Amino acid sequence: MKLAELKWPDVQALSRDTPVIFPVAALEQHGRHMPLFTDSLLLGEIAGRVEAQFSTRVLLAPLQWLGNSQHHLDFAGTMSAAPRTYLDLLAGQFENFIAHGFRRLLMLNGHGGNDVPGKQVVYELRQQHRAQPGLLLLFATYWDLALTAPAAAHAGLQQTRMGHACEWETSMLLQIAPQLVGDLAAVPPVEFGNAFEPATRGWVMPDRSPPGHIGDARHATAEKGAALLQVFTAGAASLVQRMLQWDGSSWEG
Repeated sequence: MKLAELKWPDVQALSRDTPVIFPVAALEQHGRHMPLFTDSLLLGEIAGRVEAQFSTRVLLAPLQWLGNSQHHLDFAGTMSAAPRTYLDLLAGQFENFIAHGFRRLLMLNGHGGNDVPGKQVVYELRQQHRAQPGLLLLFATYWDLALTAPAAAHAGLQQTRMGHACEWETSMLLQIAPQLVGDLAAVPPVEFGNAFEPATRGWVMPDRSPPGHIGDARHATAEKGAALLQVFTAGAASLVQRMLQWDGSSWEG
């Protein structure tokens, strides 16, 4: 079910154990060959596929396209909510549905910069609602949900992890909106590097990549994109199935 297409009595009639999915993504630069709306387009595709699988058993909120993209603001066109503003924006979405009585809420993420604030939100809200039993608050990034290694989805994939406007993202966009992808032959590879790992380094995109991408998009194909979309959709759907099967009280799920 798509929340945007329902009337309020329709929502009122739903079981409060219906999983509610909140897709969160971004509008930010994706190098010289990919559109600003890449993260939102890809997550919207995956979330839509998941909703279609479950039909009336889940509720899908409209995609939140404004993300935490401060590290991309050196590139024209990027839009971002400041980190602390973004925390409030994400928390507000969950708070609305907690107030409506819903108990199984998933923030499904499609942008790396949303990872830290998203995890912070579900942590803080659970503390604030600690007296409310049976409240399941989840945050997950779609490429972390794959049940098998995404790099094994297609024999020709070169990358082993998600980059930015990389082989993976470019392949998926070639599958769903090829007209938005620029000349890949002109895109130089940008290595992932080792940024003082395992420490976490504060960074802005020009620290890592003057052209604004990370990875090697030259290897991207629509066929690889189809395989990746299938793997990522299956992973997200598996998590939603676990939400449906949760007994409402146990730690395990």
